[in-house]
Amino acid sequence: MEIGLVNGVAYLLAYLIGSVSFAVLVSRTMGLADPRSYGSGNPGATNVLRSGNKAAALATLLGDAAKGWVAVAVAQRAGPQWGLDWGLDATSVALVGLFAFLGHLFPVFLKFRGGKGVATAAGVLLGLNLWLGLGTLATWLLIAAFFRLSSLAAIISAVFAPFWAWLLFGRQPVVLIVAVIGVLLIARHRANLAKLISGTEGRIGEKKASDPGPSPAGEG
Repeated sequence: MEIGLVNGVAYLLAYLIGSVSFAVLVSRTMGLADPRSYGSGNPGATNVLRSGNKAAALATLLGDAAKGWVAVAVAQRAGPQWGLDWGLDATSVALVGLFAFLGHLFPVFLKFRGGKGVATAAGVLLGLNLWLGLGTLATWLLIAAFFRLSSLAAIISAVFAPFWAWLLFGRQPVVLIVAVIGVLLIARHRANLAKLISGTEGRIGEKKASDPGPSPAGEG
């Protein structure tokens, strides 16, 4: 099989892996409402936390991060075992991570209406380089702990991620791909950015007063 076709298959599989929504799966499994039916309507860990079920939020966070990491890890490690040189190409591996991230943002299983991608992006970056992922996560944790604003932490982390990548990889295409992930992540937070400017953005763990709250019989 030609390498170009193999790469294409790898990107498609990464996209499909990214399209799996753990927010929806975990909520259904635990008998919670569909996360798209309350709060921000975002199928992600922060919104699942508004259900009041911390275990579900944690499971969502880990699942969304894991799918990004798994896509990259398979591209890095399984490729050479199958005799595929894309497993040794840092740019191709980074593109696999990008497609997994795109799957989370625009999941085919949810009519292309996905989450904002923070956890999946973190998983991708951890897969690409441990220090890149840890540096970006440290940035998120620092801002989130100080301001208790998940969206602000995500936006600032997205800005700094390409910088950390540049320190680690130098002038390589991987840095550009990380920058694309960062730009897309910021774009997904544009509504949050407006709320941050107006001072109306909800804080981590805060349940909006207008929320009717999730019910066990949530939307499918």
